[in-house]
Amino acid sequence: MKTTVDLKWIKNMAFESNVGGHSIRIDAGEEHGGDNSGHRPKPLMLLALAGCTGMDITSMLKKMRVKFDDLTISVEGELTDEDPKYYKEMTVIYHFIGEDLPMAKLERAVKLSEEQYCGVSALYQLAIPVHFKIKVN
Repeated sequence: MKTTVDLKWIKNMAFESNVGGHSIRIDAGEEHGGDNSGHRPKPLMLLALAGCTGMDITSMLKKMRVKFDDLTISVEGELTDEDPKYYKEMTVIYHFIGEDLPMAKLERAVKLSEEQYCGVSALYQLAIPVHFKIKVN
């Protein structure tokens, strides 16, 4: 399957895309010639990882009949100091909230997403270390 996205220049450093009927704007900060009117491209890489694994996790936990009250996924990326700046590693942290959550099932879902289902994670892991942590409150 082939996917194509188009990115249209708006002005200065701002670009906009329509992806699946949803508008996304990217821009640079004023210190880099932009107007700060949109997202920065590199943090969207972190968001793509969070979204991909999050969809995996919620789907698998539903199949495992694990009910949770809330889930927040944080992805931390550490950039290199020199240009071109890129993420040299990422850490995905799953924050689950719920009563009597079965840790073994949470770990299984995360492991399956990490190793088998999340295509974003699989691609990133070809280039950099990606770590996964689970926190239950």
